[in-house]
Amino acid sequence: LLGIVVAKERPDLEEEKNNLVIEGNANRKQLKEIEDRILETLGSAGGSILEDATAIKILDDAKKLSNEIEAKQKVAAETEQKIDEAREGYRPVAYRTSLLFFCISDLAAVDPMYQYSLNWFIELFVRSINDSDPDSQLEKRMANLNEYFQFFLYNNVCRSLFEKDKLIFSLLLCVKLMEGYGRLNHAEWKWLIVGGILLDASTAPKNP
Repeated sequence: LLGIVVAKERPDLEEEKNNLVIEGNANRKQLKEIEDRILETLGSAGGSILEDATAIKILDDAKKLSNEIEAKQKVAAETEQKIDEAREGYRPVAYRTSLLFFCISDLAAVDPMYQYSLNWFIELFVRSINDSDPDSQLEKRMANLNEYFQFFLYNNVCRSLFEKDKLIFSLLLCVKLMEGYGRLNHAEWKWLIVGGILLDASTAPKNP
């Protein structure tokens, strides 16, 4: 979900990160080839390698190329760190969206008919990214997206629910979000679910 929102909001960051991954793989492959060439040169050297001009040149070229690749890898690592820091700004919306997905997944416990695919969910999410109000401030933009998507998802899910289950869905949605953000009092929630049932008789007062 983080990759999806970043790809839509900041395609430049996502493209640059993908390019770094490709470049990193190519550099690692090239380093492996250099290592193999060095081992082959050392293995094929008949006498002293210091007397073999061809072997010395191969090793010298390999060392230069290896240094260049290591320098590129260092620059790429620094660039990737900056990209990841920029991507982190979009993590709150990805986290909230994941909570919403697990909430609608729990509806199958209410009725086995309530099954929602991840592809359908992602399609709604992408539509919300495109249709929600833009804003130059990242925090405001994320707030707009969260609000729009939650309402958009709620309406779409409610279309497939029996009327008697819509209130349950609203409760599940509220509880899942409160739990995800550490705002749910589990003792109160447990009491709401089980009611006044006595779970441990040892804690009950003695009969007068």
